[in-house]
Amino acid sequence: MKETMNKKALAEVVAEKMNLTKKDSLVIVDIIFDEIKNTLKEDGKVDISGFGKFEVKHKEARKGINPSTLEAVEIPAKNVPAFKPAKAFKESL
Repeated sequence: MKETMNKKALAEVVAEKMNLTKKDSLVIVDIIFDEIKNTLKEDGKVDISGFGKFEVKHKEARKGINPSTLEAVEIPAKNVPAFKPAKAFKESL
């Protein structure tokens, strides 16, 4: 089993494959992640062909139960990031 890929490891792969310094490739990876986050913040969607789609989904307010006290609590509405993998991506696994 392969270890977890983190941002630093991803930047190292980019540096190696593109013949860049690790510092330059880390800047590129940061720019990509920042643009995805900024697009989602502005209620946009990011659709990467062959990989998948990132979007923001709205969760309505709802009632829940505190498991320690069994007391009813109100869970506020919130926006959550969502990822839907592309068919080609799913089939590659």
